[in-house]
Amino acid sequence: MDVRVEGLVKRYGRVVALDGITIGFPSGGMTAILGPSGCGKTTLLRALAGFNPVDGGRIVFGAEDVTGLPPQARGTAMVFQQYALWPHMSVFDNVAYGLRLRKVPAAEVRARVEEVLHLVEIGQIAGVMQRRPGELSGGQQQRVALARALVVEPRVLLMDEPLSNLDAKVRQRLRAEVRRLQKRVGITTIYVTHDQEEALAIADTVILMNAGRVVQAGSPQDIYFRPENAFAAEFLGVSNQLAGTAEAGSLSVGAQRLPYTGPVRGSATLLFKATDATVIPDDLTTESGQALLRGTLEERLFLGSGYRHYVRIEGESVMVDGTEPVEAGPVTVRVPVEKLKIYAMASPEPVTDPARSTRTL
Repeated sequence: MDVRVEGLVKRYGRVVALDGITIGFPSGGMTAILGPSGCGKTTLLRALAGFNPVDGGRIVFGAEDVTGLPPQARGTAMVFQQYALWPHMSVFDNVAYGLRLRKVPAAEVRARVEEVLHLVEIGQIAGVMQRRPGELSGGQQQRVALARALVVEPRVLLMDEPLSNLDAKVRQRLRAEVRRLQKRVGITTIYVTHDQEEALAIADTVILMNAGRVVQAGSPQDIYFRPENAFAAEFLGVSNQLAGTAEAGSLSVGAQRLPYTGPVRGSATLLFKATDATVIPDDLTTESGQALLRGTLEERLFLGSGYRHYVRIEGESVMVDGTEPVEAGPVTVRVPVEKLKIYAMASPEPVTDPARSTRTL
């Protein structure tokens, strides 16, 4: 079922949590809503669930306007960050709760609970249905919470940072399983997270929010490789930002000048990702297609798969990832021209396609 919101507004006093949002969520797909804390992503999710009445606009499921419907009439199910399992109930009773409210016959309740527990790959554990949540690991509790949401066969599945309380290894494993499960059942799923890696890994569509507005929406590849504005470019990936001044023929970053023929003029923001740059011992040998910035390597951290170098360039610290360590001291940071994004500082929107405008450095 496709879901869309049109001109959605939500205020808390003087704070505008949702500022006229219009966006669609593809039917049967996994859509991740991504953004920093306070951007409005959870407010949007709770509005879709019916927990937060809105101050303007409408919410449509398929052809049905559900804006004025209470939560229980919308056909949604929510998986919460804190799991919200009843500690005094067994796993079976937690999962069966929604079916019993709907007065489903006992035999069908048992069959559906057993089926969904196997679907989330926990039903094979001996005696699991008689255990209470406190006897389960965090990952197992999250599976039970997911089973409880799926067993009622919702039209729309809503997930509010469901993996954030798990340790990193369990989170990465469950991330893949959640995506596989969603594809298997084919329910329209809307997944809120502040973790950009998680959003890019599991979603078919990513909606990036900031300050109550949608900044950009698209496939994970589009939103990562083709950011439409400075906020998107800076937020996605381990990104660096440098202030500069653009004029005809040159781009200044502090005392350093780079050749430049792009459209931006005046104060500019330069962005590049840590993985797109290379740090080498001080060397300004000109290379075609490379932007060269001189700096000082101040710190180096070992990350397991490689090294993260912290380089100070014109008073600003930037990060450069690499597989080989570089020693502290004067260095040159090389960035392929097509990876360097340049935006007018006065506006969040690029003057033109940033990929096109930066190829002329």
